[in-house]
Amino acid sequence: MSGIAVGLSTASVHPEKLEDAFRYAAEVGYDGVELMVWHETASQDIANVAGLSMRYDMPVLSVHAPCLLISQRVWGSDPLVKLGRAVTAAEDLGADTVVVHPPFRWQRRYAENFVDLVSELEDGSNVAVAVENMFPLRFDVLRRGESVERLKRRGNPGTAVSAFAPSIDPTDVGYTNYTLDLSHTATAGVDALALMDRMGEGLRHLHLTDGLGAAVDEHLVPGHGTQPAAEVCRRLAASGFDGHVILEIATGSAKTTGERRAMLTEALEFAREHLRVAPAA
Repeated sequence: MSGIAVGLSTASVHPEKLEDAFRYAAEVGYDGVELMVWHETASQDIANVAGLSMRYDMPVLSVHAPCLLISQRVWGSDPLVKLGRAVTAAEDLGADTVVVHPPFRWQRRYAENFVDLVSELEDGSNVAVAVENMFPLRFDVLRRGESVERLKRRGNPGTAVSAFAPSIDPTDVGYTNYTLDLSHTATAGVDALALMDRMGEGLRHLHLTDGLGAAVDEHLVPGHGTQPAAEVCRRLAASGFDGHVILEIATGSAKTTGERRAMLTEALEFAREHLRVAPAA
């Protein structure tokens, strides 16, 4: 069996709460969680998070810095300070990885200092700052009589604009550590295996998820989209990967607790199945 830890992103239970994520992770059998620091106040209180980790016996494997559009004011408005605070939070929680997006283009000072900041934070800590691949914003036009849901399924590339500096692909810059997100590769229309190869030994962290190539970030249960999720897992297991695999999926379509638990269980079973290393002959 692979020794790779499989965790659950706390964002995966939205619109349920942070404590629900710990509870689901414990009940379903995950190895730990990734803390998404965002608009939910409980996620910003690291002492509270530490308490939940102890209560449910669920270690925090990684911390996702508050760099989403919806979390631009979480922990203040200076993204340089926020990233440093995320690394400190990871240290306090015993996590060894911080996930961060490349800067937005309008964050000019942040963008100018980002590479140096990531390097300095890693030099001063045992925490890896793993920069994540992103996707362009796409402006699709509804066809006559077409619903928004049909537009999402159609996946027409429309007009693509990158909101990230210098690009959606962190390997264009070159960092010590990367996060590969398979929903983002789907939305970006990027070859996930080729990106994985470019990340090489710098691939520290996987957001295991899926997508159909729609104009929006879908975060499907792996196996429900077009991404080579199984192949990525098999390659990681065969390579001696020592990072974490985090299920970051959207379960907002679940109508009941049972449906949400079933989605989280299916996702975990997919990961465990494809991370399994065949015994030597």
